[in-house]
Amino acid sequence: MAKTDSTGPVLMPHDVLVALSLLTRLPTPDPDWTVSRPAACAAWAYPLAGMLVAGIAGLIGAMALALGAIPGLSAAVSLTALILMTGAMHEDGLADTADGFWGGWDKARRLEIMKDSRIGTYGVIALVLTLLMRWLALTAIFAAGSTMLSLIAAAVLSRAAMVGVMTVLPNARDDGLSRSTGRPPRETAFSAGAIALVLVLAGFGVSGIALVLAACLGACVVGGLASAKIGGQTGDVLGATQQISEILVLAALTLVLSA
Repeated sequence: MAKTDSTGPVLMPHDVLVALSLLTRLPTPDPDWTVSRPAACAAWAYPLAGMLVAGIAGLIGAMALALGAIPGLSAAVSLTALILMTGAMHEDGLADTADGFWGGWDKARRLEIMKDSRIGTYGVIALVLTLLMRWLALTAIFAAGSTMLSLIAAAVLSRAAMVGVMTVLPNARDDGLSRSTGRPPRETAFSAGAIALVLVLAGFGVSGIALVLAACLGACVVGGLASAKIGGQTGDVLGATQQISEILVLAALTLVLSA
């Protein structure tokens, strides 16, 4: 198993800029990648990057509701904002993962398909179904009167799930974004999980445990498939982890809010 990258203290303010630069398209000061340690050590801040984009998307959705938009339209506006702020990188990873996992017969062919910029049938189906599920869940959540807190919970937990898969599984290929970023130390993954847990419990109390379990399930499902299909993780697998974990958290939220 490949070694994780470990240099310097676990948490550094500079890491937040690195996380925002990697995971969003928001205008941020250009982080000096040579100042600190490997980029993987910034993974503890991934939930914070998620909190920022989700907070903005939630605010936009709340404003749409306040202006009289129906929950379905407000949910679509928030979902659009999320996609624009992340550059659809997680959706792209999901599509590539679906194409590779089900379009190839062995590891080499699957990785080759995943690296291809063209989208295939499995990728299209995955995008359509997951976007529909996210929109339906957000519509129900918005109708229940929750916007920003719910979006933040799904965002921070799904990005903590990414860090977990990134840490546990080795890199499946010798190049690509995940390989160049590196693998986080376990204490970095623990920090990411702790930040997400605290934020979710602060917003939802004991009910937040169900959301945490939903995110863990998403990480286990995608991580297990990746291990079986390609023997590790890639940037596309991490994107798929974020998407599936987010969907499961949103689904759990619909149950929590309706209880």
